[in-house]
Amino acid sequence: MKKGESLGRHILVEAYDCDREALDNIRELQEAMETAAEKAGATVVESAFRKFQPHGISGVLVISESHLTIHTWPEFGYAAIDLFTCGCNADPWKAFEHLSTYLKSSRTTSIEIQRGCISPGNDGEISLDLEKEKAL
Repeated sequence: MKKGESLGRHILVEAYDCDREALDNIRELQEAMETAAEKAGATVVESAFRKFQPHGISGVLVISESHLTIHTWPEFGYAAIDLFTCGCNADPWKAFEHLSTYLKSSRTTSIEIQRGCISPGNDGEISLDLEKEKAL
């Protein structure tokens, strides 16, 4: 690993003004998440989705490259989404694009966090790269 590289990319998404039915249909939402993982180039290992009463869904896909999660509030047309991929083969932005289209979100905000910014130390051990500061 070269100095300044990270172990993974973590995209945090706030999706507003989403299709309320899409936010509350567990079968279709799970399929959309699985398709998003596929489009990102990720491998799904396991999935768990739960529908709440009177509405809302929480779901997680464990992928070989890390995880994708979603939590929905249909009553507000809102979804909180985490797309975390490790390595260089999976692209979390491709998952983001698919989910934004599926949810018909008219407004999203997102931030990408580089996770595990490390560099090899002089003695061969991995140490934190303190030269990078992150502000949230």
